Amino acid sequence: MFTKLQDKWGLSSRTFWIVFIAFGLTGTTTAFLTRYVTLWLGMDANSEWYYRLGVRLFMLLFGYQVILLTYGFLLGQWAFFWKYELKLLRKLKILPPAALKTPIAIFASGAGSNALKIMQYFEQHPTISVDLLICNKPGAAVIHHAEKQGVPVLLIEKDRFFRGDAYIPVLQQHRISFIVLAGFLWKIPASLIAAYPNKMLNIHPALLPKFGGKGMYGENVHQAVLDSGEKESGISIHLVNEHFDEGKVIFQSSCPIEPNETPHSLAQKVHQLEHAHYPRVIETFVIENSQPATN
Repeated sequence: MFTKLQDKWGLSSRTFWIVFIAFGLTGTTTAFLTRYVTLWLGMDANSEWYYRLGVRLFMLLFGYQVILLTYGFLLGQWAFFWKYELKLLRKLKILPPAALKTPIAIFASGAGSNALKIMQYFEQHPTISVDLLICNKPGAAVIHHAEKQGVPVLLIEKDRFFRGDAYIPVLQQHRISFIVLAGFLWKIPASLIAAYPNKMLNIHPALLPKFGGKGMYGENVHQAVLDSGEKESGISIHLVNEHFDEGKVIFQSSCPIEPNETPHSLAQKVHQLEHAHYPRVIETFVIENSQPATN
């Protein structure tokens, strides 16, 4: 039961238990305060039942929600509980339905600076939302970024990803329309590419078709660029196909290489290009290739 609930909420194990504890504390605190309020109002077993019922309903419908948000804030999970409350209020028709947006998923493996920039860029976007982060590395910093942004997280296992259903049912459950790779180090299986034809983007830290392929990531790329004597490097944003870094390039931006350049300094230049351009290119790509949302 707990595993299914954790998958539904899209939380890491640690965060799931924090959220679970918050719900428990909220229930206990609400029960205690309800009893205190009824005593303060002078109510007992002889009071009219509808008065006592009214107090309990008020505490359940309003007091519980305020207490839940308070514990969520104190335990560092405000984003999760705020989204939870908004969804509940929309179900109860207290708030109008949320505007339909095109949901995208981010695949990432490490520190997640690009993933964070993307989540922040689309946080208040009118037509596009980041609805899921997929990560293959437990404890990766990108998981913390996603949870802080209130984006559900799915930790994936290699066997299911490559020899199972590639988590396509989970993506469909979240109604994901586009996939964005942001430092995801596993090769994408053919079944997943087939499920999202021309709907999957990747960013590469060099000017393709040069310096692409298996093993060309991180400082490996920058070292190879410097060893070759190139005068410039940059970024390439491309569609994903069955081969590493061979999909159609839809955007490139370059930066000069200085005589005293190091892999680290070049990486910093390339990161600046990634952060400046990737979210905007994703936005344009999704808008130009979206069908009207039906969720």
